[in-house]
Amino acid sequence: METVNDIVEYLTLLLQQGGFLCGILLILLESIIPALPLGVFIALNINAFGLIIGITISWLATCLGCYLSFLFFYFLSNRFIKKETKNEKLAKIKRKMKTIDFSRLVVIIALPFTPAFLINIACGLVKMNKRKFLLALLIGKIPMVIFWGCIGKSLLESITDIKTIIIISVMVIIVYFISKIVSKKMKIE
Repeated sequence: METVNDIVEYLTLLLQQGGFLCGILLILLESIIPALPLGVFIALNINAFGLIIGITISWLATCLGCYLSFLFFYFLSNRFIKKETKNEKLAKIKRKMKTIDFSRLVVIIALPFTPAFLINIACGLVKMNKRKFLLALLIGKIPMVIFWGCIGKSLLESITDIKTIIIISVMVIIVYFISKIVSKKMKIE
């Protein structure tokens, strides 16, 4: 256990010396390589920069990373989708994804165990409205980042801890209602 603490202290020190940009780049790296542990990176940012700044840096970076991934597939979609739209199952999924309402998209993004890279790819490939996707990211990533940063437990602990489940459920409900308000004010479907 002492070795793990030493590694965490060393990585925290590296982040502090590198500054906010290192914290941002660490989270962006996870957007490119989804197998990397986002929760660990968020926890390191919080360790290095404090709760508020660590969460803010992680939130901004994960939103930026997801949006860049979305844009990559958005612009790639012309080549990919035209070849594959003859497949009826793919066409059906495309129609469903394209018409998903804003609040549902926010809730899907807000859930801590939803694979963000799949959402980014799917929304990009179906050419979802860029503004809709960005706003959904900005709202939906808040509880996800807070979950991984503050609660930051292992998957098994998180699923079995009733307090964790209640906190995340309340946060998802809150972002759902926020998304409804934003949807009405900004006229997003």
